[in-house]
Amino acid sequence: MVQNVYEGLFILDSDLYAKAPDEVAGQISTIVEQATGEVLLSRLWDERKLAYPIKGHKRGTYWLAYFSLDPLKVKELTRQFQLNGNVIRFLILKVDRRLVDMLVEHARAGHLFAGEHSEIEDVKIDSGIDNFAINAEDDDDETPDTL
Repeated sequence: MVQNVYEGLFILDSDLYAKAPDEVAGQISTIVEQATGEVLLSRLWDERKLAYPIKGHKRGTYWLAYFSLDPLKVKELTRQFQLNGNVIRFLILKVDRRLVDMLVEHARAGHLFAGEHSEIEDVKIDSGIDNFAINAEDDDDETPDTL
């Protein structure tokens, strides 16, 4: 069967993660493998204060995972993460096959820690919107003439 590659971002219970990090994080890989998937990468992203309380939690540990899985198993996988008490919230996205290697290598290199300066931030995007934002700062007029 054809397997797609997915990116999962999980918000884990920070208290439980602090007590048993290997066990809590390992459950993500275990659930994926039980659904006959293959984990390509699974790693800590960051721990931070949540914008608003989720299920009574004010802080969360963000965990990033890339895995391949049969598309027919995604619903089953989603249900298992919903039932897992360590996962506060999660999002699973299908990754375009052309981007898989780049995303996994980028995550493996550690550029996704929110507190660190990433080389991606150094890239200046030259688009009309960015140029407009720069020009708007120099312009005394508050309303733009054109985009």
